[in-house]
Amino acid sequence: MWRLLTALVVCGLLPQCTGAPEPTPSSAAVTQPEPAAVASVTSADLGATWRPGCPVAPAQLRRVTLTHLGFDARPHRGELIVHQELVPQVIAIFERLYRLDFPIEKMRPAAHYRGGDDELSMADNNTSAFNCRRIPGSGNWAQHAYGRAIDINPLLNPSVTRHGFEPKNAAVYLDRRRIEPGLLHPGDPAVRAFTDAGWRWGGDWKSPVDYQHFERR
Repeated sequence: MWRLLTALVVCGLLPQCTGAPEPTPSSAAVTQPEPAAVASVTSADLGATWRPGCPVAPAQLRRVTLTHLGFDARPHRGELIVHQELVPQVIAIFERLYRLDFPIEKMRPAAHYRGGDDELSMADNNTSAFNCRRIPGSGNWAQHAYGRAIDINPLLNPSVTRHGFEPKNAAVYLDRRRIEPGLLHPGDPAVRAFTDAGWRWGGDWKSPVDYQHFERR
């Protein structure tokens, strides 16, 4: 249903519009979400997303199961693997996103995808966090390798460089004038849910401009 919304929609009606005030919660979000659940993880749980030599051990990570609003306007449960130090913040941020009616299509660990492939996860519009991988074109570890970064609706919010964009099926979303729910724009309440808690947003960067990416060092 959300794909039918176009730029003809009055911006003030959408909580994701730039600079819009935080909206009054819908009847779905007014319902108290199921409490978050936190569990430890093993190397077997992390599958291809972890290997010896990664900058954090499985013991430093936690699986956080959270309620999020789907594009069907109904609550769903999803999972993120994050650094243990960030668990309270992650829970608070996603509770705020839920109250904002900010939709997330799906939320599962990158290990769900063959080989922990980040491109496959992004192309599937999957919101995810931990993945022991390097920054593309760099020998440096990505903040995802520490469990300190989260990519939100990555198909709708691609990462853009001078040489191209990721995921490869996101061409239509390079037009950041689009205002469908689930997109992120400067000043959005959903962006502020992260930045108010001290997280950095890749949409503020110059190269890459990483609209999906939030990190907390």
